[in-house]
Amino acid sequence: MLTHLVTGLLTGWSLIIAVGPQNALLLRQGIRREHLGVVVTICIVADVLLIAAGTVGIGAIVLLAPWALEVLRWLGVAYLLWFAWTSLKSAREATGLKADTHQRSLKSTIVTTLALTFLNPGVYIDTVVMLGNLANQQGSDAVWPFTFGAMLGSISWFLVIGYGARGLSRYLGRPRVWQVLDIIIAVVLVLLAARLALG
Repeated sequence: MLTHLVTGLLTGWSLIIAVGPQNALLLRQGIRREHLGVVVTICIVADVLLIAAGTVGIGAIVLLAPWALEVLRWLGVAYLLWFAWTSLKSAREATGLKADTHQRSLKSTIVTTLALTFLNPGVYIDTVVMLGNLANQQGSDAVWPFTFGAMLGSISWFLVIGYGARGLSRYLGRPRVWQVLDIIIAVVLVLLAARLALG
């Protein structure tokens, strides 16, 4: 049981520890100390539900409907490019980069977090399809230990990246640092969108 739990944990980490729009949002909210608990909670709950969905068989359904992944792919490209544009726009406004100014509303933060989570095809490919398939390949006695391990991987990562960024906020409060961070995020998002568009 413990072996499969650890295997699920390591697999979950390997799939989630990557530069992406969701992690970029967590870093931003953590550094700003802006609605961080809400963002972390949404990310954790969404990932846990998607991992469970994959385990109980939704991953197989997604595999049988490639058109759904195609729609999600182009929605993802559009949203990644939009998010990159907002990051570049933010980089132009140095005064808007301080942690205590120009805060987003709670509603806007929730909508953004949900969109970055559920409009990202990678979430369905990695979290639902891949983890779901891997879980079901472990054998009947090991399916849920593996699944719980993967869930633990997501929970621990979101907590670390969110509250870890919060701990660094005092060092990253300079407008110039925010400008560089926003530009880097924008470049990464454009590259991700291009990679997604090219399949």
